[in-house]
Amino acid sequence: MTDAQLAAHLATVAGRLLLGVRDSGVFDGKALGKAGDKTANEFLVHALRHQRPEDGLLSEESKDTKERLTKSRVWIIDPVDGTREFGEGRSDWAVHVALAIDGVASVGAVALPGLDGGIVLRSDGTGSLPDRDGPPRLVVSRTRPAAEAISVANRLGGELVPMGSAGAKAMAVVRGEAEIYLHSGGQYEWDSCAPVAVASAHGLHCSRLDGSPLLYNQGDTYVPDLLICRKDWKVRVFDALKD
Repeated sequence: MTDAQLAAHLATVAGRLLLGVRDSGVFDGKALGKAGDKTANEFLVHALRHQRPEDGLLSEESKDTKERLTKSRVWIIDPVDGTREFGEGRSDWAVHVALAIDGVASVGAVALPGLDGGIVLRSDGTGSLPDRDGPPRLVVSRTRPAAEAISVANRLGGELVPMGSAGAKAMAVVRGEAEIYLHSGGQYEWDSCAPVAVASAHGLHCSRLDGSPLLYNQGDTYVPDLLICRKDWKVRVFDALKD
């Protein structure tokens, strides 16, 4: 099984486990979110330790160690990206499984199990982006949209599209439901590694807001900002950020 096949398989299975936890009726609200995080994390961690024992591992739901910094290959996972949305029974949450190689988001899969039928977008399953004319759509946080995103939308005559998890927002651009995902409120490596791997493979621009590359498996896992957008909007977004 290739790394990309493994990432997609694990994201798919974790998604099914999460739907089972949700549909059990045992938990609700915050308790449901915690149960989902724990269940998916245990599965993903054990599976990766078994399938790729020599690789490093970074998970939002596991204690971080510096051992991963000695590794060239490091799996970076978010068992439930959008725990709040998962706990509320919404569809805009995701499962992230990614492999960073020498700091680059190289392989990834993002599962969106809450969508009708569930889908998994992957770095080895590229497709063409649909053509679209008109003002851009920018996906933003449904609770605290970034000031920079609002400013860029105003300057470009764009439309704000509120959405839950980072993975759901990034995949909205991959799926042609939006053109720009601009975030400046800070995230962590597990929030964006898998989405960036998938988005890059689908021909999207991915970087920091200053244009510098997104780096992973760093000592400090905090990622201050990022931009994922169609390449035909890249220059206009950066120009709008400068104004």
